[in-house]
Amino acid sequence: MATATRGGGLTGHFVAMARNNIWSNHRLLSACQALSPAEFAASRTSFFPSLRATLNHILWVDTYYIDALLRDPTVLERYDDPPPDFADAASLHDAQIASDRRLLAFCERQTEQSIAEGLVLPRPNRTPPPSAVASILEHLFQHQIHHRGQAHAMLAGTAVKPPQLDEFFLAGEENLRRDELRALGLPIS
Repeated sequence: MATATRGGGLTGHFVAMARNNIWSNHRLLSACQALSPAEFAASRTSFFPSLRATLNHILWVDTYYIDALLRDPTVLERYDDPPPDFADAASLHDAQIASDRRLLAFCERQTEQSIAEGLVLPRPNRTPPPSAVASILEHLFQHQIHHRGQAHAMLAGTAVKPPQLDEFFLAGEENLRRDELRALGLPIS
């Protein structure tokens, strides 16, 4: 990663996490593109019953949280109205990367002051207390990692080799991912 994105305390960390998020989703969904739509939707053992359901869930939750972070006043109106259910990994890839770019842009605009601000995540049946923007971002990244891990394990049960997802932050590893980072428009050292 470029030095500029590594620095900056917690805000720099969130930018790095958002960059890793794009890269990880790109790698996982690119691997899933080798599956037929039937294989992508096939029943598998995990929290959600298929790769398709798991990866579509990630996008739905991202959409909700990013819209809430952006203080979109219509977010609650769409709470029970998930984005389209993408039947194939290629179309889901494009939608997920667009969502990931929104998250990265949000993180890049943050300051130490803005991530400390409280934000109420709208819920249809209650009004929870405010959470710090930093806490919401931490939860969103944890949610992504949790379900990507499940999808990674499900992919291991197919003929497609699961991609490496855990080297992005290591010093000296960026050169191994240079072409992917460039294709995603992410800066490299």
